[in-house]
Amino acid sequence: MSERLAKLHATGNDFLVWSARDSAAPAADVEAFARAVCDRHTGIGADGLILLTPGADGADATMTLHNADGHIAEMSGNGIRCLAWVAARDGFAGDTLVVDTGSGRRIVDLTRAADGIVTAATVDMGPVTFTPAEIPLDAPSAFDLTAQYHGTEYHGDAAGMGNPHLVLLVDDPTTARVTQHGPHLEHDPRFPRRTNVEFVAPDGHGGVRMRVWERGVGETLSCGTGACAAAAVAHRRGLAGDRVTVHVPGGDLVVEIGDTIRLGGPVVHVFDVDVDPSALTNGALA
Repeated sequence: MSERLAKLHATGNDFLVWSARDSAAPAADVEAFARAVCDRHTGIGADGLILLTPGADGADATMTLHNADGHIAEMSGNGIRCLAWVAARDGFAGDTLVVDTGSGRRIVDLTRAADGIVTAATVDMGPVTFTPAEIPLDAPSAFDLTAQYHGTEYHGDAAGMGNPHLVLLVDDPTTARVTQHGPHLEHDPRFPRRTNVEFVAPDGHGGVRMRVWERGVGETLSCGTGACAAAAVAHRRGLAGDRVTVHVPGGDLVVEIGDTIRLGGPVVHVFDVDVDPSALTNGALA
């Protein structure tokens, strides 16, 4: 049997979304299925696989996210915005969507074009935390951390957005050694669940520029929770205001900082595709 997947991206952070109202999963081994379909050489290619299932107790939908390595992640700001596009198309809700995620309940507001197609989405990501136990971080403080690799010393702060982040302040994200040092920093022993790593610099206009190494994925063109963490760190350090434009390789995201953090930006539907899981058994599902 084939399974239909929708491919979408939000500022270049791309996801495959599987939607169902009454089914539990698209394959018996969802982790293996995620690895197979997310593979950019032998599968479709994506930063993660999202399962959209019906909600309960007042939620319109439930989101389960598998990173490209197959492991479940707590939350993705760009991923939930892509999920919202599919949820709107499939009739889960109207212009506001209530979604239960691995890091709690989130509310997404949709922006539609004249033809009703969703073009952007803004999600209330909840509050940022700098409390080590909540990130989680095995250190006395989340502030003024240092990390070293191959002779480079980094400085920054840790933050929790429902998932862990290490926000490093660098001179220029463009030249930062994201792909070389990111795999090592992801496994910093102070982060028991590993960590996403942001390489960040102020843009001189109240915003920040960012590249990111995502836990379980690698470098991505954008990261919603990472943008929120970077904006929150910049705000706490006096480098940005309450509304922060985060420039990522895939475009721009807008982060609004208050009692909770709101993340907004475009959502693009790329295509729908039917996949036969059994056709992948000679590859990543084997």
